Amino acid sequence: MLGRVISSRRWLPVLPSLAVLCCTAGCSSADEVTPPAPEGASAQHCRALHKELPDTVDGLARRSTEPASDFTAAWGDPAVQVRCGVPKPGALTSGGEHYNPGADAADVNGVSWFLEKRDDGYRFTTVLRRTYVEVTVPGKYAPEVNALTDLATAVKKTVPEGV
Repeated sequence: MLGRVISSRRWLPVLPSLAVLCCTAGCSSADEVTPPAPEGASAQHCRALHKELPDTVDGLARRSTEPASDFTAAWGDPAVQVRCGVPKPGALTSGGEHYNPGADAADVNGVSWFLEKRDDGYRFTTVLRRTYVEVTVPGKYAPEVNALTDLATAVKKTVPEGV
């Protein structure tokens, strides 16, 4: 019995060190995502979308976001990120500096998306919907458009068509 007590005591100083190591190594499962600030009907659409978002996107498990918001969501590491209630992309704004009437777009399961190539992946933004929803997909998950198939049902259900 005395031998067990001594061996247990040897581990006691190690336990707090392990807890500190875990916290400094990034044990948090939250992803930093800057939430937009939609108002009115857009905020209502985004809250409804947040409730309908799937547990997995392209086989990736959902993670919490920091700060916590009904306007953001994330899956995987590196994270596929959703931000709801973002401004209209500049490339779609007539007369704007970055306006591009020939911008690339894709229809995925009944939802139209504007595509923007980024250094590492793509950013997709819904078009022809009353609220803009942005999805950023890291290049690790190529073809990046696959993530949109898992999000389309929730978008169609909660964000009405219209401009």
